[in-house]
Amino acid sequence: MASRDEAAAERVLGQEHLLNTLLAERDGLLSVLDRVLALHGTARLIRDAAGAEAGFVAEVEGTSQAVIRWLAGNRTDSLQDLAVPSGQGVGGRVLALGRPVRVSDYVTARSITHQFDGLVSREDMSAMLAVPVLDDRPGSTRTVAVAYAALRGPGEFGDDAVRAVQAVAADAARALRLADRAALVRATAVAAERQRMQAALHDSVGAMLFSIGAQVRDLRSTLPDNPVLRSRLGRLESDISAASLALREALLALAESSPERALPIEIAEHCRSFEARTGVPARFVQLGPVPPLDAERTTLLISAVREGLLNVEKHADAATVVVSLGEVDGGIQVAVADDGVARNAEGTEPEEGSGLGIRLLAEKAARLGGRASLVHDEDGGTTLRLLVPGPPR
Repeated sequence: MASRDEAAAERVLGQEHLLNTLLAERDGLLSVLDRVLALHGTARLIRDAAGAEAGFVAEVEGTSQAVIRWLAGNRTDSLQDLAVPSGQGVGGRVLALGRPVRVSDYVTARSITHQFDGLVSREDMSAMLAVPVLDDRPGSTRTVAVAYAALRGPGEFGDDAVRAVQAVAADAARALRLADRAALVRATAVAAERQRMQAALHDSVGAMLFSIGAQVRDLRSTLPDNPVLRSRLGRLESDISAASLALREALLALAESSPERALPIEIAEHCRSFEARTGVPARFVQLGPVPPLDAERTTLLISAVREGLLNVEKHADAATVVVSLGEVDGGIQVAVADDGVARNAEGTEPEEGSGLGIRLLAEKAARLGGRASLVHDEDGGTTLRLLVPGPPR
């Protein structure tokens, strides 16, 4: 009996250990997928990795400054929310140069400007190190944050400390990419649900109000000899019109979406519509976050998807279609790929890129500094690609 109890107790302890492990992994994942938590944790990791008294992180805002948001080991709030312009102080030098900067004594260093000496002195900081947190993607590298470490009293940061902080910064950059991707997925899901609600309300409540209004107008017209009832029906008709107007305003509010969110939602909707219309599976794949785009670029990318799906529907005996969206060579590209055999109206293979729609897309892309191509694969299938330059950073 005792042995069975001991075995049961061991199983309980094992399950408890497994549960604790899963909870720890969950907390770690949530911190990675949340931008604020990821950078707040980075400040503490920088301090520990460099063997420093303080660590802090400034997030780049706009194109020419970083703002210190997250601190660990600070004694005052003097550095909290401090805006550091490019070129000023240690962090500003990092922004301007894109590489680590270190000084052994902040207030006497000749290699930096000294607008922030008073704030640094309040924290009793002397030696300071700052390294860039780099978003390093194919075709572009940019500083998205600045990681600082600071000592109080005499001392300096050696090469080992620089490498240690750079390693933490690299981990932070990966965490930020994951957080941005998770935020985009959440925003896209919310926008898609708003669009679904908008369509449902339009088709149900909107249609119902229209029907009621029409019936009230018809009823009112059949009562010429009852002015009291006609007056009441008139007020009811006005109330119905007001309700319809309120519904339209609510639908417009639901439809509001930023261009970078609207682009993947619109593409996914075209894929769903194509699949429902043709019976051919159409899968949309987003290859990472897409930066905000202006209306002209967004419209052109959506037009390319529409044209590509139309070509598949008209000219290809395809079993599947894949539409992708992502950053390529510093620009934003959509691609519509199918596994069918391209045919023209006479049943023969068309000349590559001969379609009028493709030529118009190529001309519009060229005016923006981009390009479009239609390629027929040797083993069957066709891929339409359209690339537009990304927004300036």
